[in-house]
Amino acid sequence: MAVDYMGKPADSLKEKKLWLLDMDGTIYNENKIFDGTLSFLDYIKRNGGTYIFITNNSSKSVTDYVEKVKNMGIDADVSHFYTSSQATAMYLKEHHPGELVYCMGTASLIKELAENDIRVTVKPEDEASVVLIGFDTENTSEKVRNTCIMLGRDVTYLATNPDLVCPVSFGYIPDCGSMSIMLKNATGKEPFFIGKPEPIMVNCCLKNTGFSREETVIVGDRLYTDIKTGENAGVDTICVLSGEATLSDIENGNVKPTWIFENVGTITKELMEK
Repeated sequence: MAVDYMGKPADSLKEKKLWLLDMDGTIYNENKIFDGTLSFLDYIKRNGGTYIFITNNSSKSVTDYVEKVKNMGIDADVSHFYTSSQATAMYLKEHHPGELVYCMGTASLIKELAENDIRVTVKPEDEASVVLIGFDTENTSEKVRNTCIMLGRDVTYLATNPDLVCPVSFGYIPDCGSMSIMLKNATGKEPFFIGKPEPIMVNCCLKNTGFSREETVIVGDRLYTDIKTGENAGVDTICVLSGEATLSDIENGNVKPTWIFENVGTITKELMEK
């Protein structure tokens, strides 16, 4: 019988068909793929399943992500991704159709919004009625100043994701959630976060693939985004200890995953060997 890190029975994972996978801290760290990732993805395919990467990292477009993971040896195309950038574009189309959006984000995020027919600007404009911030790895003091100018107006304030940090080779760097705290300290305003833990991304993946919630599992390394998303969307979750969350965080926190594994490689080992 397959068991997780805590000895909990995990044989039901063999019946899962839709695997929704976080990226940073789950299958790789920055530009280094984790040992066991390729065999894990291969297991999913051989078991008749599908994997989709659901990432809160809005610094790259889907096209950029496809290229990144292919360079790591991962078999993927645009159908294997659903990002906070895509969820944001969908949200803007639904709730703010035709409105001009001021965006503090990377060139990739701005390009992706434009390609989804979102009217977007990077300069303070009177016509802009929505302010959007993303995980901006190209941020400057001028961008921060312009965003504060816009937040001083009567606008809708959105953010792609609430992650406080993004894992990198030497540790962590501030993510969108930390940037929102900085802006709150300056303006007093807080955004509505679109990405995980909101269930938007999961619901879209279920609709696009036709799988049920019972056939679906989320794998991630963060309790307040990945695992909380599963809780909000009504699907099972696996927390891997290869990224941000520690066993102590899980034991002492209010958000509990269905299963805990050391990393994605140990998931494969348990499901294949037992």
